[in-house]
Amino acid sequence: MNDRSDHPGGLNRREFLGRAAKAGLIVAGACSLGLWRYDADGPGPPSDKQEETSPFPSFLVPGSSGKLSIVQGADRVASVELALHSLGGLEAFVRPGDRVLIKVNAAFAVPPLLCATTHPDLLAAVVRLCFKAGAASVLVTDNPINDPASCFALTGIAQAARENGAQLILPDERRFRPMTLPGGQLIRRWPVLTAPFAGITKVIGMSPVKDHHRSGASLAMKNWYGLLGGRRNMFHQDIHNIIKELALLIRPTLVILDGTMTMMTNGPTGGSLSDLKPTHTMIVGTDPVAADACGAGLLERKVTDLPFILKAAAAGVGTADFEALRPVRATVS
Repeated sequence: MNDRSDHPGGLNRREFLGRAAKAGLIVAGACSLGLWRYDADGPGPPSDKQEETSPFPSFLVPGSSGKLSIVQGADRVASVELALHSLGGLEAFVRPGDRVLIKVNAAFAVPPLLCATTHPDLLAAVVRLCFKAGAASVLVTDNPINDPASCFALTGIAQAARENGAQLILPDERRFRPMTLPGGQLIRRWPVLTAPFAGITKVIGMSPVKDHHRSGASLAMKNWYGLLGGRRNMFHQDIHNIIKELALLIRPTLVILDGTMTMMTNGPTGGSLSDLKPTHTMIVGTDPVAADACGAGLLERKVTDLPFILKAAAAGVGTADFEALRPVRATVS
């Protein structure tokens, strides 16, 4: 008997493999058009002539710190809607006239069935809610590992953005500027994807819950790694501190951590249904440290297993004791 409930999208294994094969043909064609012009290392070190960009301002809504919602449910859209409703609705964070930037995880050219990237259904729902709250515009961006055009296409993110009125920003070299994190040891005159932030008033981070072979987990704070340009793989040698510095660099309005299907093994790319576990949890909040601490449990890890969480907490980004925030809990009926 085929049990569809444990498979993303309700597919059995045969259907999944068939779709994955078709997806492979699609990305192969996309890559043949895009890879010839894509430098996987990103822009090189900034020249002395490039003007350094000022650090980002905080995008946190005054008075909204320490909010966290944890919703149980297998339906991503229903779960995120309930999570936001329990925090006062997205209109408590996005106001009429706001220009919203959504930082997704589009790192790999893989179909959404693999749960390695932000799910397009989740993105579509949040974009719609932003416009319903009165947003003047919604932009979507990331700096993927693979060819950006192929990643955004195959993950379904490009279509979800386009069909719901959001603008997709591809990370070409002219959109990066050198930036230094005050007091930082790693982010010093490093190329950062700054252009999409021009005129932005609210920032939302959206990421899946995944295992990661270097950091132990890829969660809300690790998602900001996609704003780095240059040969960012050098930071893998100090992965926990770079995640901490990114958390200090970006103070978002909200983070949305999708644990509907959690990638338990072989992260961050995965590639097999056996890597996934239905954990049916959506975590939404204003404290990315607390969100990550909660997400660690879905991966069956302790906070102490993930040094970047404790480092970010010690740096004042948020709290690793997410229960201290008295999170709102709900279940999709």
